[in-house]
Amino acid sequence: MKIALVILNWNGKSLLETFLPTVLEHSKDADIYVADNASTDASVAFVNAHFPSVKIIQNQENGGYAKGYNDALKQVNADVFCLLNSDVEVTPNWLDPILKAFKNNPKTAIVQPKIKDYNNKSRFEYAGAAGGFIDKLGYPYCRGRIFNTIEEDTGQYNDTSHIFWASGACFFIRKDIFNALNGFDASFFAHMEEIDLCWRAFNLGHRATYVGASTVYHVGGATLKNTNPKKTFLNFRNSLFTLTKNAKGNLFPLVFTRLVLDGVAGIQYLLQLKPTHTFAIIKAHFSYYAHLSALLKFRKRHPKRELYYNKTSIVWSYFVNKNKTF
Repeated sequence: MKIALVILNWNGKSLLETFLPTVLEHSKDADIYVADNASTDASVAFVNAHFPSVKIIQNQENGGYAKGYNDALKQVNADVFCLLNSDVEVTPNWLDPILKAFKNNPKTAIVQPKIKDYNNKSRFEYAGAAGGFIDKLGYPYCRGRIFNTIEEDTGQYNDTSHIFWASGACFFIRKDIFNALNGFDASFFAHMEEIDLCWRAFNLGHRATYVGASTVYHVGGATLKNTNPKKTFLNFRNSLFTLTKNAKGNLFPLVFTRLVLDGVAGIQYLLQLKPTHTFAIIKAHFSYYAHLSALLKFRKRHPKRELYYNKTSIVWSYFVNKNKTF
């Protein structure tokens, strides 16, 4: 089984300096690519000079995570793609359990390893932790991380198990499945495009798997920090995109409830003296309405499956019932 590791880069020379050596050291059997999203720093020259075995793909524009990978992966030949963030440290033999999961389970289309915090290695990392799930209203959460509550790793998620979505920080997918799904939805730009892809795969009967025997460490927020209103805009808008495209059932009450809860979140940002984030939520809603016709056309053309969610409302479970762990 041929595997290709593809690291999407945008002005990330310092991250490549820090993390690319361990990727090369611990990924001997993989082809390694850096897909550059039209960087203006010295990233490409640095990789060419110091890591000649790494193949360079130069995208013509910064299309974000979604379009960046869509463009780059057209030039990669492998049975399995690993989409790896540039701020991830891998560990010895990390690929062996992943490849075993693909080989042993033909229905497994997507795999995620255990993702822990690079800066606090006893804890899980926000973006993916021990595998992702979603509630009825489209809110994502993880084993090991619900909203901003992050667990210590005490071995509680050392298993191999089915999940609903895998983190884009370290995302493995069979090439034929990625191509059959037409890749990521480029309109997302960044954030939650991997959840949308996993949901579309789920609706076609494919399976996502978490493999706890493989561990990576993720910095998180290295490209776009949580304090940036653009991240708030993308997360709120793309969550609505994903729900509208993929959820089975009566869409109106789902979306209406989400809009109300998003309004509550906007008020909370105002009370926290973060008006730019409130404006980002409002902007996200207007962008959603502008795209609604295309989203509904997609929804009409593609199949839906029941029981995409484990929880009716993770918001109620977390904030009202005070359940802080998976």
